[in-house]
Amino acid sequence: MTVFVKKYYQPLILIGLSFAFYWPVLVDLSADWYYDQNYSHGFLIPPVSIALFCMTSRKFDDDKPAIIAGLTVIAAALALLIVGTAGAEYFTSRVSFVALLAGIALLYLGIPNVKRSWFAFFFLLFMIPIPNIIYTTLTIPMQLFASKVTIALLHAASVPSDLNGNIIFLPGYPLEVSEACSGLRSLFSLMALSLLVGYLSIGKPWPTLILAILTFPIAITANIFRIFVTALLAYAVSPEIAEGFLHTLSGLTVFIVALTMILFARGAIIWVNARWRF
Repeated sequence: MTVFVKKYYQPLILIGLSFAFYWPVLVDLSADWYYDQNYSHGFLIPPVSIALFCMTSRKFDDDKPAIIAGLTVIAAALALLIVGTAGAEYFTSRVSFVALLAGIALLYLGIPNVKRSWFAFFFLLFMIPIPNIIYTTLTIPMQLFASKVTIALLHAASVPSDLNGNIIFLPGYPLEVSEACSGLRSLFSLMALSLLVGYLSIGKPWPTLILAILTFPIAITANIFRIFVTALLAYAVSPEIAEGFLHTLSGLTVFIVALTMILFARGAIIWVNARWRF
């Protein structure tokens, strides 16, 4: 690590200055991580990206700076910052910071070395919350889908229930399928984990992409299972089971189950890839 710092002290100083320049943007970003549980995984993304970059830096060739490419990306990043700040568009401003880091890397390391470490920069994007308009657009259909599938499962289990929008009416208790139960909350963190697992253990782009795509049905299925079990317990035991500590615990359990499913999918993809080499 000491050798790395000595070798790249100039870009590290420039990165430090960029942190000062982007300080308001980064403060707002960290506030989102702290206050919004959908993006609490954001605290883990930068250290993981730094570790990934340090791992790939061992394979770097002699530095061949791409000055024109680096300055172009840096200029584009600053333009995004201006546009995002002027339009109060946080997503654009935050993406510009990642682009600036990539531009600095190009400026000092060159295109071949940045290609080797591309995933470290790409992984940083998972620390950025998606725009609210996209989040809302995705959440509502996923809530309704989870509600409809859950009510079908409850009817199949002979549990008396009715559905009105995203509220499941059990005898004496209305169970709301909230935004957190749509599957979108866990999807972002599971997507980051699946890509990280695929990158580290599979390596090849297509199998890793397939694993990432499988994260969507895994996250949705896990959350539907959570709603279904919560509804069963609320009906058979007590409505209080659907609230408080046990509700939080069920969310953690579902996340672990979904992660286990991702690891099983990874194993299946590795097995298929070993046989058919795609």
